[in-house]
Amino acid sequence: MAKTFTAPFAQSPKTATAVLTAACVIGTTGAPTNTALLCTAGVDGALVTDISAIPQSTLTATGLVLFLSTDAGVTKWPIDSETMAAYSAGATAKIPKTPFAAYTEQTPLRLAANARLYVGALVAAASGIVFKAQSTDF
Repeated sequence: MAKTFTAPFAQSPKTATAVLTAACVIGTTGAPTNTALLCTAGVDGALVTDISAIPQSTLTATGLVLFLSTDAGVTKWPIDSETMAAYSAGATAKIPKTPFAAYTEQTPLRLAANARLYVGALVAAASGIVFKAQSTDF
């Protein structure tokens, strides 16, 4: 591969969403069940600067899991998790946002070319949990 001495700059911002209703089972084989594709890096890689989730209805506390796949989704390995607090839906209740706090503009998640991020929730949510990611392809 030819070397370049010009700094690469992120070029194409993207916002992606995924909705989960079924409970994810992680296992030990790299093949978790009930995951959803959140985003795919471009052909030159990507920076992910924000990942968060919100419930769409009342929900018990649950673990949220972020998976990485570098082989087009054949295997998915857990790389991060957060706990979403229990939430009781109501007309005046603020819907809580659960961020994956490790990923910010200052500390982005760097993805290799065509890498994919999948998400899972460890408790089923009848109305779903919405995940959002903001990324920028190189």
